[in-house]
Amino acid sequence: MAVNYRERIIALWTVFLLGTLFHTQLNLIPLFHGLPVVESQPARNINDISGIMWLMLGFFVLPMLAIIISAFNDSKRYRIIHFGLTVFYSIMNLLHVVLDLFVQPLLWYQIALMVFLFFVGLLLNITAFKWMRLHNRANKSQHNLESLHS
Repeated sequence: MAVNYRERIIALWTVFLLGTLFHTQLNLIPLFHGLPVVESQPARNINDISGIMWLMLGFFVLPMLAIIISAFNDSKRYRIIHFGLTVFYSIMNLLHVVLDLFVQPLLWYQIALMVFLFFVGLLLNITAFKWMRLHNRANKSQHNLESLHS
């Protein structure tokens, strides 16, 4: 039975996004930046944090785009870009875990969640790497078959 790396990647990105959503809903990211919860902000201060909110939006949108593109695109170029994206997110997750250790009050369930998401990210890295290499092997096999028929 052939492994469907695309399905695995979509499932892993979905788990990552759900975990990240839970994490942000508990307001740790705004707290990490020394900001109160957005809902408690007076309207005049919302613009002060809009840059961070745009970055958070981007952090969510890239995996959502990866899910969509992975479902429809199987090109070698995309697989390489996607693998790079997964590595970037793993580095960001590791930094997030380390920096969360300095947030006061220290909420261990949040640390546990981020460690879990870091390991989901590593699994995503491995899966994306295998998906990327599978394509290369398939191209080599196809090229070898074409050479034999020539």
